[in-house]
Amino acid sequence: MPPSTSVAPVHRRAPGFVGSTLAIARKDTLIELRSRSVILSALAFAVLAITIFFFAWDPTAVASIDLAPGVLWVIFTFSGLLGLHRSFGVEQPTRAMDALLAAPVDREAIYLGKLIANLAFVIVVQAISLPAVALLYNVPIGGYVWPLIGVVLLASVGLVAVGTLFSSMAVSTRLAELLLPLLALPFFVPVILPAAQATARLMNGRAVSEVSGYLSILAAFDVVFLVVCTLLYPYTLEQ
Repeated sequence: MPPSTSVAPVHRRAPGFVGSTLAIARKDTLIELRSRSVILSALAFAVLAITIFFFAWDPTAVASIDLAPGVLWVIFTFSGLLGLHRSFGVEQPTRAMDALLAAPVDREAIYLGKLIANLAFVIVVQAISLPAVALLYNVPIGGYVWPLIGVVLLASVGLVAVGTLFSSMAVSTRLAELLLPLLALPFFVPVILPAAQATARLMNGRAVSEVSGYLSILAAFDVVFLVVCTLLYPYTLEQ
């Protein structure tokens, strides 16, 4: 009797929650690294905004330390919106999201994976914009660079958490480019205000202890937005 040539089927286990989250974040990051559409458009906006503010600035009327925090947070806010819009929009033409929803992946893992990828893109833009603003506006940040990075990172988590949720809601609408800022900007205000206040105080040479209250506010908003947006995301898919 000839030996059997049948091959036993290979059963692969579905990745767990953390594995699914990291896989989706990796997928979105690789897509962006191949196209570079989000990073390039966000960087183009950042360079344009820095240049416009610089040439419209009258150094005899407004000190650079008073202007730089506002310039930074305008850039961070609107360059982030450019990337958030593409977070789900990149999958619309091929309906890749339908395949992702059919896979054995938790809805919350999809949201968190896209949040991590969006956060990485935002941090890249901030890492270039922050020293550019400091150099062009002659604002020395060496003495408080780590507290300033802490403020920027805490605020970024809150902005991206809200923006990723609203991006998923707006992507299937005909006016997604207009709807996303209208939905997200009111929720950005509680994050941007303490972040801008803390940035201004650090740039004016105040002690780090004076901004600890703002850091606590940002951390509290991060926790609230992360939990609420993660829980709400599956319901947005059903609408």
